[in-house]
Amino acid sequence: MDVKKQLLSDPEVYKYYKDLSPKYQVIKQIIEQRKRLNMTQQDLARRLGTTQSVIARFESGNGNISLKTLERMSDVLGCVLNITIEPR
Repeated sequence: MDVKKQLLSDPEVYKYYKDLSPKYQVIKQIIEQRKRLNMTQQDLARRLGTTQSVIARFESGNGNISLKTLERMSDVLGCVLNITIEPR
């Protein structure tokens, strides 16, 4: 059994994993689009008026950004930000 499956077999770990899933989906999409545009973290940071370390923390999942910053980031990356809230 691989490590991920083993960890996710614990109901508490699985719940935590599912709760974080949307955050990591957004991070993955941001990174993919940044790379498609051949932008470095430094390039993105400069266009947002922030530092590369802020972008690195966000992309690693260790930092949080405001919704306003996420909207600006999406705009800089040529994307449309869609947020939905759905019943479980």
